[in-house]
Amino acid sequence: MWDVVLDAVLDTLKLFPFLLLLYILIELMEHNTRVGRANTALSGKWAPLLGGATGLVPMCGFSVMAAKLYEKRYVTLGTLLAVFIATSDEALLVMLVSEMSWANKAVSILSMCGIKLILGAAVGYLVDRFNRRRGAELLLPMPDPQGREGEHVCGHDHDHDHGHDHDHDDHDHDHEGNDGHGHDEEFTVCEHKHGKKGNLSLYLVSPLLHSLKVAAFVLLVNLAFGFLFYFIGEENVIGFLQGSGYWYQPLICSVLGFVSNCASSVILAEVYAMGGISFGSCLAGLIVNAGLGYLVLFRNVKKWKSTLLLCVFMIVFGIAVGYAVNAAALALPPFTL
Repeated sequence: MWDVVLDAVLDTLKLFPFLLLLYILIELMEHNTRVGRANTALSGKWAPLLGGATGLVPMCGFSVMAAKLYEKRYVTLGTLLAVFIATSDEALLVMLVSEMSWANKAVSILSMCGIKLILGAAVGYLVDRFNRRRGAELLLPMPDPQGREGEHVCGHDHDHDHGHDHDHDDHDHDHEGNDGHGHDEEFTVCEHKHGKKGNLSLYLVSPLLHSLKVAAFVLLVNLAFGFLFYFIGEENVIGFLQGSGYWYQPLICSVLGFVSNCASSVILAEVYAMGGISFGSCLAGLIVNAGLGYLVLFRNVKKWKSTLLLCVFMIVFGIAVGYAVNAAALALPPFTL
């Protein structure tokens, strides 16, 4: 039982650096710093393809980052779906160290990555195109470095009725008493240059606190699912998958893949490596599997309906792909994996 606790802690610790970097990035973007403005890769025309490629990295941290950036509206829904579809958590690593022959490993892993990347990018572009056609605003406007849009982004509460004119096209005004702050600051793209203590709090302490809160939530969920698998028994889950039948496997694997814990992707990969489920069934489960990304979305309880709709889409899409690949494998026996 202590193994469950240890695994949950280790999985959370592996995710924590991603969370910290993510919240630092969000602060940089929200305050329109030089680093934060260099975000065209997140919202440009290549974003769904890059998102899918990023999702192939065998770590759940990228799906978490994508979910949080989507929540802040720095990436589109299409990019988020591309990352989720391409994500396989630790499954590819399990296949790599399995007892399959090297030829089967190469074919399985490369096929898995190729299909997930193509499907993820295709869905991402289609969803974004559909949203543009219906006039949906895909992203938040970035704060204007000249202070016209998002003028209060740095958190200062300005009073613009000081009895003197502010020229918004020329920001060379003096802060020594003109705006009531009573401190000596220089203008930057964030409208004010914070002192060292302010920068430390803004770009390190605040992200650290946010990361700790999310990590605590993730740890609780990891413990919950860890004990669930512990009491059910991984062997029982594997046996159930093996005996579920060829045409029931995509459905069951998709539901299992939805479990936001690395154990689900590991079990799917292990059973596939043992020959217990088909390639299409394993693919269905790993398409639905998005690591801990779902948890980040469900933390925003105000948008639970849209999150639930996204989850339903992922499950239905995974099931459809699983059945399609299984059908193709039967129709083309020489290409069966």
